[in-house]
Amino acid sequence: QVQLVESGGGLVQPGGSLRLSCAASGIPFSIYDMAWYRQAPGKQRELVADIHTSGSTNYVDSVKGRFTISRDNAKRTVYLQMNSLKPEDTAVYYCNRKRPLLTWGQGTQVTVSS
Repeated sequence: QVQLVESGGGLVQPGGSLRLSCAASGIPFSIYDMAWYRQAPGKQRELVADIHTSGSTNYVDSVKGRFTISRDNAKRTVYLQMNSLKPEDTAVYYCNRKRPLLTWGQGTQVTVSS
């Protein structure tokens, strides 16, 4: 059974940092390209960052230089380090396989506000 469990979200002031984690089970994690997505209120879900099995990474322009995606295959976990957070980063963050998508987890809420 596929399970993706996101954690690490919270309320943070602008300029602050958070580290999100996503623990995966029920999938051959090490051979999947993984990604972080986010969905802000009233907006479509968007891909924020992805990481290939080789470790190569890609980011949407709005987070380049601020966010870092990484993975630990032994722990079956993908991370998203978020620095210099802005109010527009406020969203529910989800991890998933880059493609094809798996069943979505519950996500973790990130709120950036003073």
